[in-house]
Amino acid sequence: MDRRQLGRTGIEVSPIGLGCMQLSGSGLVAGFYPRIDQPAATSIIGAALAGGIDWFDTAELYGNGGSERALTTALAEHGIEPGGVTIATKWLPLLRTAAGIPRTVGARLDALQGFPIDLHQIHMPSGSLSPLSAQVRRMADLKGDGRIRAVGVSNFSARQMTAAHDVLRSRGMVLASNQVQVNLLHRRIERDGTLEAARRLGVTLIAFSPLRSGLLTGKFHADPGLLAAIPQPRRTMGGFTPKTLARTAPLIDELRAIGDAHGATPAQVALNWLITFYGDTVVAIPGASKPRQATESAGAMGFTLTDRERDRLDELSRACAPG
Repeated sequence: MDRRQLGRTGIEVSPIGLGCMQLSGSGLVAGFYPRIDQPAATSIIGAALAGGIDWFDTAELYGNGGSERALTTALAEHGIEPGGVTIATKWLPLLRTAAGIPRTVGARLDALQGFPIDLHQIHMPSGSLSPLSAQVRRMADLKGDGRIRAVGVSNFSARQMTAAHDVLRSRGMVLASNQVQVNLLHRRIERDGTLEAARRLGVTLIAFSPLRSGLLTGKFHADPGLLAAIPQPRRTMGGFTPKTLARTAPLIDELRAIGDAHGATPAQVALNWLITFYGDTVVAIPGASKPRQATESAGAMGFTLTDRERDRLDELSRACAPG
């Protein structure tokens, strides 16, 4: 599958990247996923690399540098040198001013252990003590100084994304990306103007939770008893209930049927649909807590859905997704 450009930056990546939230080992993520030690992290990254994934998304929030260190340690153990892959990370704005962006980028670079920041993102549009425009200007300063390659945002609305784009354009720069939730059961970007604005501005949408926290794998439909093992925070945020399983069963059945036709899993079909239905605008960053999951995600780039299959999934998705 052809590689994609992040916005109009010239930075090319595989359509599927790897979200590294699970590698944090501590902090907020501990309530969502089991702890992953370094040998396991190294195995996960190795599986992603072997499958053709060439970019990784992490963040300061993910263990205050824990995910960044685990990622780059793993990359080094696999012989990947700085610059050999694309790395995206994020600045956490909560209760901080825009002045914290250049002050804290050194900590990000330290945690990345010599690997550069290819894409630096404002993690969320709220929580900062400074306006968004000031935050974007500080990001632009970092790019202008050569400390980062590109600027991105996360969880921004169409209006906020457009405003960020305009600030960067005034500096002769482009907005690379906006990281938002997109999957077969969450298609708000089509209704709230985000997709239209991204296409108009030439901004890439990075889809987080592309498998709806694992719901689109079908494993919980096959064995509803697994719901009890999901940590409560993840279960609540993901809406994991018997009612949800019943509502989404027709979509999962179709994912299985299409997967059987392509020698693929339901998760691979769901990811393939996501990175092809929206054209080049959307790329995806599924996470992985086991090497086989990274291998499976990478395999989503290895086949082509027919137009009829994409349209059928579109139809069932609209019928199953909450209003």
